[in-house]
Amino acid sequence: MIEKMEFGRTGHLSTRTLFGAAALASVTQAEADKTLEVLQAFGINHIDTAASYGDAELRIGPWMKQHRQDFFLATKTEKRSYQGAKEELHRSLERLRVDSVDLWQMHILVDPDEWETAMGPGGALEAFIEAREQGLVRFLGVTGHGTTIAQMHLRSLERFDFDSVLLPYNYAMMQNEQYAADFAALLAVCQERKVAVQTIKAITRGPWGDKPPTRATWYEPLEKQEEIDTAVHYVLNNPSFFLNTVGDIHLLPKVLDAASRFRPQELTAVEKEAARLDTEPLFV
Repeated sequence: MIEKMEFGRTGHLSTRTLFGAAALASVTQAEADKTLEVLQAFGINHIDTAASYGDAELRIGPWMKQHRQDFFLATKTEKRSYQGAKEELHRSLERLRVDSVDLWQMHILVDPDEWETAMGPGGALEAFIEAREQGLVRFLGVTGHGTTIAQMHLRSLERFDFDSVLLPYNYAMMQNEQYAADFAALLAVCQERKVAVQTIKAITRGPWGDKPPTRATWYEPLEKQEEIDTAVHYVLNNPSFFLNTVGDIHLLPKVLDAASRFRPQELTAVEKEAARLDTEPLFV
């Protein structure tokens, strides 16, 4: 089984490997239901989805009748205005077939102008605070991609006391000295405030480039089990991190299998193994 730890200050013991429900964006309900069986087999108890993940919320909805109590349920919005965010939350609740979610996140909050809108008068933050006061959500977070997202998350935490952050973390990404420094600064604040740190893109090989995509992911993923083991263990070797799984249901079992076999190792050994992977940064 996969190790659990407290998800920030929420009080919930989440499996350190969270189900990234982007993998359900374009699958049938039958395929989604088989994926639920995989999650149950590995004891996964935390689902991370988003309004923008295709049909993912619709696929999760039927699970909630019997399994709502089994999962910490998170979703996201890319709407930046109060009204837009509020309307999308209610749509997400309807699609998920629930009265409330555990975590609601501002998704891909990286553009400075969008940040000003979301955090300003009439912005999404007002809808977030209101939703929490109304009991529609329990906790609030921010997410994002790119090389500047650690800086932006720090800015967001200065503006509001969010409960979680989500951002890329893998060996290739951490070879960017500026990103690594920003990440370290963000992590220090998160540890001080008990803010949950969710990581994404663990098994990224790099951009597809000229290759025709053969997976549901928008990046080329690692494929071999031993490579996935190395990449997953690199992330989990930092005891502060949660790992959001891959956006392809067919690679999901390999990621969960790797996570289930993780044991802490010496940092230098983990880094040496990760350095041998044929990977490149997805964001530059």
